[in-house]
Amino acid sequence: FFLYAMTFAVMLLSILASLYFLHCLTERCGTCIPTERTEAGPVEGFYASKLKDFESLRRKRLLQKWTVMRHHSLIHRLESVREEGLPVIDADRHVFQAHLKMSNSLDVDVETGESYFDTGKLSALGEGSKKLPQAIIIGVKKGGTRALLEFLRVHPDIRAVGAEPHFFDRNYDNGMDWYRDLMPKTLEGQITMEKTPSYFVTREAPARIYAMSRDTKLIVVVRDPVTRAISDYTQTLSKKPDIPTFESLTFKNRTTGLIDTSWSAIQIGIYAKHLDNWLQFFPMSQILFVSGERLISDPAGELGRVQDFLGLKRIITDKHFYFNQTKGFPCLKKAEGSSKPHCLGKTKGRIHPNIDPEVVQRLRDFYRPFNMKFYQMTGRKFGWDD
Repeated sequence: FFLYAMTFAVMLLSILASLYFLHCLTERCGTCIPTERTEAGPVEGFYASKLKDFESLRRKRLLQKWTVMRHHSLIHRLESVREEGLPVIDADRHVFQAHLKMSNSLDVDVETGESYFDTGKLSALGEGSKKLPQAIIIGVKKGGTRALLEFLRVHPDIRAVGAEPHFFDRNYDNGMDWYRDLMPKTLEGQITMEKTPSYFVTREAPARIYAMSRDTKLIVVVRDPVTRAISDYTQTLSKKPDIPTFESLTFKNRTTGLIDTSWSAIQIGIYAKHLDNWLQFFPMSQILFVSGERLISDPAGELGRVQDFLGLKRIITDKHFYFNQTKGFPCLKKAEGSSKPHCLGKTKGRIHPNIDPEVVQRLRDFYRPFNMKFYQMTGRKFGWDD
């Protein structure tokens, strides 16, 4: 009986502490966030305004972190279902609805299509607003874009929509207001981001993004085009087991060795051709190319380059990662708002089928001149032809 009573007391104290913490954050308590000012007399004028703004911003950031922590397990579960490509089961819907009332009390926009990092939205307290993205991960498919986005979400000054909006390729007719409404709410100084890898190979996308904002920063995760093509095929094979072999899809005519560049798995890897299209609207200084290989071997190094490009402090470092031997790529030691490690879903890191070495070599020969041009255009050697 004594043990049960102690357990109940601890739980009650924990609940009361959480309520008091929230009470303080909503500016009903003046003692939660102390200031360094101790001298007597009121603070007036300009300094009073700045002090109030500073205290308000601290409360906003703390409340964002608190809401993310409250919803971590729920949204992570829903995201896992989405990663598997399965319908959201009834049990998850019940769990989701059970938490929705509390979410709405803080105006936390929890949607089944978004990651658990997208939950800190605070309009019920009049905080934050939805903005068009200042940075977009535009490509490439099977390059490592999901990993990059999940890693970037650790940064407190980055807010990103989880699901791919496909606005500039499929949904452009829905209008900018529709697009803006998909974005998470951000505070002053935070960057809004989204990722849709198909933008890089969509002819209309550069002009459309330029029309939204000529200052948009663009990020492209690139990978050895041969490996990328095989990974692309592997993903399709997992959904359609009866498709032709990789070898037969690669060639227009296997006898002559003519590569079928109309096949999207091949076409996407001609990076220099697609980059030409983007350079008609954006200078190279606004486009950052991230190595998909180095994102695995040195995630902190590549994330450092991305943080510099976005004008953010280097908060994401080596201490945030560990290498998962089973999956074969790095995972987060502690995701934002969570005390547990976070790896990408089971759909990431699929085992590739065995491909005829002669076909692989033929593809390497095909891509080599395009790779060389791409190295020259970007000023960076990615080592795919070493």
